[in-house]
Amino acid sequence: MNKNPHASFGIFQLGISQHSKQALRNPWVLGWLGFVLIVLAVNVGLILLSRSSNPGLVDKNYYDRGRDFERNVLKKNSARALLGWEARLETPEHIVMAQATVLRFVVADNRGLPLSDADIILTAYRPADAAADFRMSMNQTAAGRYQADMVFPLKGIWDLIVKVKRGEDEYELTRRISVSQ
Repeated sequence: MNKNPHASFGIFQLGISQHSKQALRNPWVLGWLGFVLIVLAVNVGLILLSRSSNPGLVDKNYYDRGRDFERNVLKKNSARALLGWEARLETPEHIVMAQATVLRFVVADNRGLPLSDADIILTAYRPADAAADFRMSMNQTAAGRYQADMVFPLKGIWDLIVKVKRGEDEYELTRRISVSQ
């Protein structure tokens, strides 16, 4: 007959006990390992979320823009939906610091026709160093196709914001890139 009354309980069949000399059989060690894994999982989740959300950069007119932030965002989103423009920013897979990089922007109107004669400004924000931020105009190379040659002075993460303006219509596209050394 079995001397341990709890022997049929699953945890004791695994040999997990506070008195165990083996680390992976001690519940305190397993608890700490679980805690560390949970913290790592939350950090990975936050990193992935930060790469796909608003860069949160501070604007020089933050007070004026922030007063009616929700209303402005809703207005901008509805205006963008009414326009129906389709746009994409084409960046090389590997961008190297201090080397000229060609960035291309393609935009079409709500009928799928190339959007020509638009004013397009590309702004490069460096989340870690506002002093490195810069902007430049993109030049039209063909109907609905624009490009700019950019040189990123620092390695790391950059947020690119493309602002398109044609007449009273405005469109904005955001993209995060990484520049290597």
